[in-house]
Amino acid sequence: MNRVVHPIEEESYRRLRARLDTSHLPPLTRAVVERVIHSAADLEYAADLVTDEADLVAAHAALHAGAPVVVDVEMVAAGITRRATVCRLRDAESRPGLTRSAHAIRLAHEQVGPGALWVIGNAPTALEELLTLDAAPALVIGLPVGFVGAAESKAALRASGLPAVSNVSEKGGSAVAAAALNALLYHPTSEETP
Repeated sequence: MNRVVHPIEEESYRRLRARLDTSHLPPLTRAVVERVIHSAADLEYAADLVTDEADLVAAHAALHAGAPVVVDVEMVAAGITRRATVCRLRDAESRPGLTRSAHAIRLAHEQVGPGALWVIGNAPTALEELLTLDAAPALVIGLPVGFVGAAESKAALRASGLPAVSNVSEKGGSAVAAAALNALLYHPTSEETP
């Protein structure tokens, strides 16, 4: 089913493209970069995001084939409007050596198993915990925000070799993480017309 785009969104993308030429990017990379920039009104993401088109193609296929989507916080879930998500933060508890966010990731992994798309936009400890599990993800959108652990957890994600979307700086957050997933959701499949 094709998505109906509101005129305000169309104008926003027109203005974005007037300021930044993204035409050289591969299709899914372009979709992710533009949607993240659009969500934050921050053109710096064009140089800050790290993506791989082959990873995005595989993740797009998995997503549209029904792979589960796991989020670290309800704010990320709220930004993903066309797909049900799994968020176990309400069930999680902190304890010495384990944050509530990290425990939620453990609980979600037990629930969904391998092949999920993981969208982490808040807690670096959630991303760090995911990297300790044998999650075999379809994709990890690792865009946690903060001055403590965010850049480091994203560097660890890139070093892990897992299929990923991340960024180099401390910035990130729920809105941009949801935007990256939405870019894959909204991008047409081969059965849909663009």
